[in-house]
Amino acid sequence: MSANAETSHAAHPEPSVTPAAAPRQVVVEKRTFVQGRPAAYSVAGAGMPVVLLHGWALAHHTYRDVIASIAAQGCRVIAPAMPGFGGTHELPASDFSMAGYGRWVADLLEALGVTEPAVVVGHSFGGGVAIRLSHDHPDRVRSLVLVNSVGGSSWRKGHVLHSITERPLWDWGLHFPGDVWPIRQARRVLPVVAEDFLPNLVRNPRAVIKVANLARRADLRSELEDLRRAGKPITILWASRDGIIPRESFEAMCVAAGVEGTVVEGSHSWLLADPAQFGEVITNDMRIAKMARELDQKAPAKKRRGLRRVVSLLGATDDGQPGSANT
Repeated sequence: MSANAETSHAAHPEPSVTPAAAPRQVVVEKRTFVQGRPAAYSVAGAGMPVVLLHGWALAHHTYRDVIASIAAQGCRVIAPAMPGFGGTHELPASDFSMAGYGRWVADLLEALGVTEPAVVVGHSFGGGVAIRLSHDHPDRVRSLVLVNSVGGSSWRKGHVLHSITERPLWDWGLHFPGDVWPIRQARRVLPVVAEDFLPNLVRNPRAVIKVANLARRADLRSELEDLRRAGKPITILWASRDGIIPRESFEAMCVAAGVEGTVVEGSHSWLLADPAQFGEVITNDMRIAKMARELDQKAPAKKRRGLRRVVSLLGATDDGQPGSANT
């Protein structure tokens, strides 16, 4: 089977603005304690819980407009600064792993009193954390939306496919400057990225490098296969000009998860360049998750599994494949 032909389809939504009927949400920055250590996070909106997990070297500030875009769809969005970034204390060495980050997010939700499953949206490194959270703490996660996520297995050098673990750190670094161009996009992305990236680099350069190595070696295919067998709803998004997460890695994730991925126009940070477009792309995912939530709240416990299956089928693609509900 050709992964290029059968594991992804393109989406090219035009940039748009949040509808006038949905006023801009107020994003509030807060602090709490998780695992006995300080943690920072942002919260906005009310309704179905959504957890937004940020990318490498960033934090919750960078995603302020993305948080507002999701919250405008009738959701309560919680966006933490994960350990080592944005003023959140880093993980102890014994817990420094994707599983350790996933456990930390589960403990954050416990600390904040979030008792129902959340839609978990993970960008880049945050996508890898989202996968481990869903895999290790399934009751915490209603569905997954992975955006240009780490966790695939493949990297192409010339005409030869290699394991992603063989990709040197300097090769990742070469693609970061190109991720913000052209200039129109750079004007949007650079100011918001700089708000977290530079302070994180100055405050804790060791954590930035450690997490970079953790992210670039992440191979989460087996976890995705387990989630597929468990019937966890998963959407996988990737941008056509992403030089940081290779297409081969995206396709490997789609195969492991058994979903048809969605390709959008843009680069690795496309959701930061156009948060309103991102909100449009995930609108159907939020709608399906809300339907599942309503059924969970109304149905007797013994019927919930079957009803979730019905909702999952409602989000199937035209060719009958489960997963991405985007058009």
